[in-house]
Amino acid sequence: MDRWVGKVAVVTGASSGIGAATAKALVRAGMVTIGLARRVERIEALKTELPADVAGRLHGFRCDVTKEEDILAAYRQIESQYGGVDVQINCAGIARHNTRVLQANNTQDLRDIVNTNLLGLALCSREAYLSMQKRSVDGHIVHINSITGHSIPPLNTLNIYPVVKYGVTALTETMRQELRFDGTNIKVTSISPGLTRTPINPNSDTYTGPILEPEDIADAILFALGTPPRVQIHELTIKPVGEVE
Repeated sequence: MDRWVGKVAVVTGASSGIGAATAKALVRAGMVTIGLARRVERIEALKTELPADVAGRLHGFRCDVTKEEDILAAYRQIESQYGGVDVQINCAGIARHNTRVLQANNTQDLRDIVNTNLLGLALCSREAYLSMQKRSVDGHIVHINSITGHSIPPLNTLNIYPVVKYGVTALTETMRQELRFDGTNIKVTSISPGLTRTPINPNSDTYTGPILEPEDIADAILFALGTPPRVQIHELTIKPVGEVE
């Protein structure tokens, strides 16, 4: 991680779960970290969980990734205040566990999932890439995917969520090819966790079975970022020991 010290990382969905754990891990690793979230006050609260000598490297910007105007404004501010983006970590995600694909009057829920988990991810990646390209930076883009982006478990609580995660899997390869054709050395990585103790998984805070912690995923992100320039981790699947699926 030494080559990233002092560089700028952007983390979407940084107010809780994997995003919050990742933002704190990047700050501890020496990166200037911009956390994007609708609840920006929660990012500011994360500073109290960090040592005083590193907390000043964490900054929260309000951004709803379902709104392109929010995204554009955030990345303009990042460029003007911090020079641009070197690392982009896409953690923002939602689920609607009480909505079914074939259920009446579910359109807004389905749109929210697509716009947050897939389209918002694509737009933030675009703006990060344009910043890297403009400055000739060999940056890194990381998507927090899911094991449901590779295999759909027999559950009745998933609705369109696996669909967009399969989309993230496809988008990762699409982006890799675009970056290759553009002649860049920018990396793109998909990280696909199994069950993780985060707010997106109801009752995971009291679950006693095999489960990952957000810090486990943050560690994996730092591992991918820390690889030599010649190495690109394209897909990393992480499961808790003993998980059935």
